[in-house]
Order: sequence, then C-alpha cells, then structure tokens
Amino acid sequence: MALFASLSERLNHIFSKLTKRGKLTELEIRTAMREVRIALLEADVNLKVAKQFIAEVSEKAVGQQVLQSLNPAQQVIKIVNDELIALMGSGNAKLEVSPKPPTVILMCGLQGAGKTTLCGKLALQLKKQGKKPLLVACDIYRPAAIDQLKVVGGKAQTEVFEKGTQTPSKTVKQAVEYATRMGYDTVVVDTAGRLHIDDALMKELEEIEKAVTVTEILLVVDAMTGQDAVTVAETFNARLGITGVILTKLDGDTRGGACLSIKAVTGKPIKFIGVGEKLTDLEPFYPDRMASRILGMGDVLSLIEKAQEAVTEQQAKEMERKMRENSFTLADYLDQFEALKKMGGASALMGMLPGSKLKIKESDLDEKKMERTRAIILSMTPKERDNPQIINSSRKRRIAQGSGTTVQEINQLLKQFEQTKALMKQFKNGKGKMRLPF
Repeated sequence: MALFASLSERLNHIFSKLTKRGKLTELEIRTAMREVRIALLEADVNLKVAKQFIAEVSEKAVGQQVLQSLNPAQQVIKIVNDELIALMGSGNAKLEVSPKPPTVILMCGLQGAGKTTLCGKLALQLKKQGKKPLLVACDIYRPAAIDQLKVVGGKAQTEVFEKGTQTPSKTVKQAVEYATRMGYDTVVVDTAGRLHIDDALMKELEEIEKAVTVTEILLVVDAMTGQDAVTVAETFNARLGITGVILTKLDGDTRGGACLSIKAVTGKPIKFIGVGEKLTDLEPFYPDRMASRILGMGDVLSLIEKAQEAVTEQQAKEMERKMRENSFTLADYLDQFEALKKMGGASALMGMLPGSKLKIKESDLDEKKMERTRAIILSMTPKERDNPQIINSSRKRRIAQGSGTTVQEINQLLKQFEQTKALMKQFKNGKGKMRLPF
C-alpha cells in the first residue's frame, strides 16, 4: 500500500468532482472544503490543525481571482498543494552540524518507536554524505539493547561505543572524548525509551544534554500511532526542546495524520521518514514532494534519486544500448529486478509515480510473483539466460525443480520476456504503450 493511500484516494475523488464542473461557485468550493476536512480527520489529522488548514484554504479559494479564472478547480488544487507544503514545513530541514566536531545527535522517544534500528539507518545516511559516525549505546535498561545496536552497527559498518550499564551521561561524555581522539565527526546516541512518558526518562535525557554539547535532539515517533504521535512530540518538545522529528513505520500508515500534524503542533520540522525495515529505508523529508504524493501527483524527484543510487550511469548507458540494439537478455532482465529491489520494490515506487496518469494493475505489483520470476532466472545457466530459445521441455523441468516453481510459470516468464523485447522494439520505433514486464 502506498504512503497516504486512503487520504490520497479521498482527496482525488473530491477534486475530480470539481474538475468536472468547469466554473465553480463559492458554495461548491465550501462544500468541497467540508469534504476535505472530513478526509483529514479520518486520516487522523489533529482537529485544530485540520480546522486551521481548511480555514486557510477556503479564504484563498473563494477569492474572485479563483472563481473567475479559466480553470478554478486547478487553482483550488494548487492552493491545497501550497497549504499542505506550508503545513509540513515548507522546505527540507537538514541536520545541523557543530562548528566544533563532533556533532552530537541525541535520539529519543518511547519504547517500540524503532530508535535503535533508526540509529543504524541514520549512520548509513551520514556515511553516504562522507561523514564518519560513531554509535553510542545508552539504553541500559532494555534486555539486549546494547547487543541489538551492535548488530545494527555491524550492518551499517559503523563502530559502537558502549560501557555496559554505567550511567548514560557518563558514557556519552566518554564517547565524545573518544570520538574527538579517533577522528569521528558525528556521534549518534541511542537512548532508553519507556512505554509512557515519565519523569525518570526525561531526567536521564536532560542529564545527557548537560554532560555534552548536543547539536540535535531528534524525536523518533511511530507514525502508526496517529494522534498519540502528535501528543508524544508535543510533550517531549515542551520538556527537552527537540530540534526535529523522525517518523518511523510510515510505510505501514495509509492515513498520514501524524505527518500532517506534527510540524503544526510542535513547530519542529520532520527531518527524516522511515519507509521500511531495511537500513536503506530512510529518506530525507521534503514537504513539497510529500504534498505531491498526497494529491496523487507523484514524487518524480525522489524516484530519480533512488534510480541514481541503484543504477550507475555506465549501467544505464549499457542498458540503453541493449534496448536500442534489441539485444536484451534474461540476465539483463534479472539486473532490472535487482535494481528494483535496491529502489525499494515496485509497490514503494508506485507511490512516486503520478497516479492520475498511469493506470497500473495491482497484479503487476505482486512482489511474491517478482521473487518467483527472479528464482526462475537464477536457476537457469548463463547460456540459457543469453539464449532462452534453447530452453526445451527437459530444461524447463530442471529449472522448475531448481526454482521451486512450475513449468507453466516458466512458460509465462518466457512469453512475457518475448513481449518485453517486442515492446522495446516498438519504443525504438516510437510506438507502443507502457506495460510492466513482470
């Protein structure tokens, strides 16, 4: 399911009714805004935030400039888009950097929000930016928390500093001294969480803040908790003065209420969003791109960035050559699957495509089907991948046995592959329509 799928569907339905009417009256706009308000509340947007949002949009949408324009519906949608961007923070809020290294980033939040895993994800992000991060284990209460951070750190190829169960403030102070000596420019501190906000939790975080100079206090919040996420953010901010928010598990939340409410309630920006379980599933938060996703207009810029990370320029040129020469093989087909996985999978990417312009069947996005296709190709010999026409009945039976699939599935794959090649040939000649090759 795509991010904000429920809300996006509701808003698209509301706006489609407006676009069919041509000229709009003030009554029609206000009726649409009431529907938008209901959609926001159903998406678990904070009531005060929803009311203020509708008031801002309505004031601008019922102006004479909109009502008398050639396409008032599009004007209204633009106003909604602009207000959504303003609601979520206008621009991308980057991490602050200390003028005197190391930069200390304090991760805080309730138990179960995903702080420990998030530390590894953030370390990986920082390394991609050329930084040298150090992870610090300060969750001394939860069983195996330190070991979990070591596992996460190992996957991110980042050192973990830990001193057992000594006080977290002492550990952080020693970690900063160690980072200074060893040339680490960023210190990411994993702190303890609680099932609820209590004074002991806050005092511990305040002691850490007193022990060292903290540049960023990032609150990690589970997006799926909806209104509770906003309440948690408000409470932490009042006590600690957080500098930003990271929303986790956004891939599991089709409503999006927390994302739309937190900045408005706390005044603090969302800096990152977690969109999956893999260490690479952490994205910088761009309000304008998110607004586009919500309104079904896609997020092409994020899609391009993911593609650039997954495929090198040389690989792209080579694929272009093969498509031009119609020399595309099953080995290349497999490479496309691997690149798609690196980009987050088909379902994750669909939310970045303009939904109103591309009609793609749900069956085309079956991740399990794609994995079975991958297994079939991996069970082939290099010669069979380059020359699928040699795959006879006996070869099909062997491939089916090796991949845990059926001969029928292999026949379907070979047929689809030939259709894909034919499609590429049509595109080469400037013909054809888009169809996913899996």
